Formats: sequence, C-alpha cells, structure tokens
Amino acid sequence: METDLLAFVMCVTLIAAWWFHLLLKWSSRHRRRRCELTLPPGSTGLPLLGESLEFFARIPSLQVLPFFKRRLERYGPVFKTNLVGKDMIVSLDPELNSYVLKQDNRAFQIWYPESLKRILGAVLEVTSSESLHKHMRTMVLRVFGPENLRLVLLRDVQVAARSNLSSWAHRPSIELKEAVSSMIFSVTAKLLINYDASTSSAGELWKHYDAFANGLMSFPVNIPGTAFYKCLKGRKNIMEALKHMLDERKEAAERRETMDFLDLVVDELKEKPVLDENFCLDVLFGLLFASIHTTSTALTAALKFLTDNPKALQELAEENEHISKGRIDASSEITWEEYKSMKFTSNVIYESLRLANIAPMLFRKANQDVHMKGYTIPEGWTVMICPLATHLNPITYTDPNIFNPWRWKDISEPVGGSKDFLVFGLGLRSCLGADFAKLQIATFLHCLVTNYRWEVVSGGGMVLSPVLSFPNGFHVKLIKKT
Repeated sequence: METDLLAFVMCVTLIAAWWFHLLLKWSSRHRRRRCELTLPPGSTGLPLLGESLEFFARIPSLQVLPFFKRRLERYGPVFKTNLVGKDMIVSLDPELNSYVLKQDNRAFQIWYPESLKRILGAVLEVTSSESLHKHMRTMVLRVFGPENLRLVLLRDVQVAARSNLSSWAHRPSIELKEAVSSMIFSVTAKLLINYDASTSSAGELWKHYDAFANGLMSFPVNIPGTAFYKCLKGRKNIMEALKHMLDERKEAAERRETMDFLDLVVDELKEKPVLDENFCLDVLFGLLFASIHTTSTALTAALKFLTDNPKALQELAEENEHISKGRIDASSEITWEEYKSMKFTSNVIYESLRLANIAPMLFRKANQDVHMKGYTIPEGWTVMICPLATHLNPITYTDPNIFNPWRWKDISEPVGGSKDFLVFGLGLRSCLGADFAKLQIATFLHCLVTNYRWEVVSGGGMVLSPVLSFPNGFHVKLIKKT
C-alpha cells in the first residue's frame, strides 16, 4: 500500500514538474518575443481592471480625455494599456490611424470589446465579415441609397421636422436630446419597420432604445441597477418586439405597397438565405440604434454650439432664409437643389461632428506583426483608435476646441473620411448612413431657423464618459418667428 502511494506521489510530482517546465519555457519564449518586438511604452495597470477606472471617468468638457492626455504627454501618441482585462495599443497618431483603417481584411480586421458584442450582437459580424458586409450593404442601400434620399427621404424628414417643431412650440419647454431622438426614431423606424408614431407599442419601443443607449458605453458590470444591466434589458425588450413584428410580416397574406427594410428581410429569408433570422433581427436592431443615437446626439450638440455662437447662428439663419425667400411659395418643400446649396449649413454640421466625436473609439486586431512608427503591433493585439485626439489635433485644426464652422470654407466635403476627419470612419467600413445623417440634420436646421428661435431654460452641459452625453439635459423653449 505504501509503495503504491509513494509511486502515485512521485508520478504526480513528475507530471507537475513537467507542466512547470513547459510553463517556464513558454513564459521565457513569450518574454523573449515581447523583447524582440519593441512594444510601445505604457502600463497595463491593476490586475483584471487594468486602467479601466480612469478610462471610464467622466469629464465636464469636450477636450481630449485626461486618460489620453496624460499618456500622450508621458509616452507620446502611441502607447500600450489594459482596459477591462484586455491588453491593447492606443493610437492617437493620424498616420497610424489612417494606415490601420485602410488595412481592413489585410493586416488588420475589425474587433469589438466583449461588452459591445453582448450589447450589439450579430450586427458586429456584418462589419467584421467582408462577404456579409457587402450583402448587407446592398440591402441597406435599397432603403438609404442616393436615389431614395432624393425622391423619398428628403420629403419624409421635412414632414417630421415641421410637425414636431410645431408641436414643441406649444409646450413650456422641451428636452432637446430626447425630443430630437424621438423625431429621428419616427422617421428611421418608418423606413425600417413601418413604424407608426401614434401607437402605444411604438412609444414603448422608443423607451427601450433610450435605456439601451444610456448604458452602451458604461462599465460592463451586469448587476441589477447598473446602466449596463438596464442596457442589456432594453436590448432584450427591443429584440422581442422586433421578432413579433417579423413574425407578423411573414404571416401577412398580402405585401404592402411601400417596401421597408423588414420586407427585404422577409424576402431574404424566403429565398436562398445568406443570413438567418436571428442575424437579420440583430442587424435591424443595430440599424435602428445607429441611425437614432448618433444623429440625435450630433444634432443636439450642433444646437448647443449654435446657441453659444450667435454669429454662426445668424449666418446659418441668413443662408436658409435666403433659400426660403427665393421660392414662389415660402412654405413649399425644400428641393434637392436647395439642399445641396446649403454650404454654410454643411460647415456647421461638419464642425459639430468634429467636436462632438460621435464615435469615441474604433478597434482593430492585427492579423500579423505590423512594424510602424518604430514599434511593433504584435499579431493578435488590439489597436484602439481615438478620433477625438485626431479631431482636436492643434497641428491640423487651429484652436481645435473652438466651434468655428468657417474653418471648413473652401474645403471639399469630407463625407468619405480622411486621416484628419474620422466621424464617418475610413476605408472599407465607412458609414453607410453618412449622407442620410447629414440630410436629416441640414433639413431640421433649415426648418428650425427659418421659422423659430429658441431660449435656453436649463442644462446644456456636455460630458464625455467616454461617449458624449447631456447629464442635466438641454431644456429649451421654442418661439415662433413673426
């Protein structure tokens, strides 16, 4: 018995020693490889948490986050860190950013944090898979493509803007971000799911999206009461509603005269489907969110910037009033030619988007070792790109923290993106909804400044955490012009 026990102990000891030897060998090889690669400088912070607590801290301004600013001063524009247990390299360098984004599906591939994958679901696969992205891009452009923008969407946006502005003018005050979000939701959801703003179920759907948006970039702790928990719950409720709508549409005996995106999904599922039902619902969910949250935040920020800059507001009003007075009937709809002539309005939009930084971070994972700027980005490592640092770069933009729409005068429109303007992305993954977003903002501004003025009641402070928010709201009173 003792001999058997001794043999067993010796066997376990030998196995343990063997595993320990392999671990040391791997660790030594890993350390040697890291030394050979010349990683950027930086710190990985605390165990598990890394440097997450500092990263998620709020700041009451639109300046470069202190998290980035301190490391930029200490390490330079490229450094390593660890956020929520993930080692990554942060790039605040425009040239490196441009290279990384243009190398999609080659040296780099799109990547998302696990928390975002849980929140946004399969829609992220569309952006990470080239074939899926092309297939879905074709479907989306049937709804938001250039021809539909000109023939259908311009009018739909105007109708919604005029109707909502008239309603808001009869209230003591409105909270702009919430009101604008609801208006944009009514337009976008009509195109995607034949949304009817008068139904109670539609109102509930909007509330779930609001809860979802509030927790999107929160610290990923799924405990009741946290913003992340409410975000996941909001997503669950929305997905159940969308599934019910899809089931009803599939069972409908007759096809509606006007086709929306949900009809395209039904057709996709009836034919030889490239996408399955759950995937299509995730994509629909993501399209609704992206079109609502980003555009409403940009528009609300633009109104805040204009409120604080009377000179810019006056020039904006003069341009749009000139267009309105040039019509035979001043109350007639905006034409496509008039919309394209709104040069200063476009400048206001681009400057607002530059400062608001709707997409706070972009992520890519290296498919191979990449050598650039004197450092190596190892295969498998994640790169975080910060558009905020690019948009507030004093080398590119004079007085970068100041709202100055005149800086865009005589500059070609940057809708396609550039290394110095990443609002709509860059390369293969540039935003499909960029033209629609600009059309919505420009049309709303036209309807607003030609017929109304506004007074601030309370709030208006903007905070980065790291996404843009209005913690105290932005309450204004709308007054009809006489």
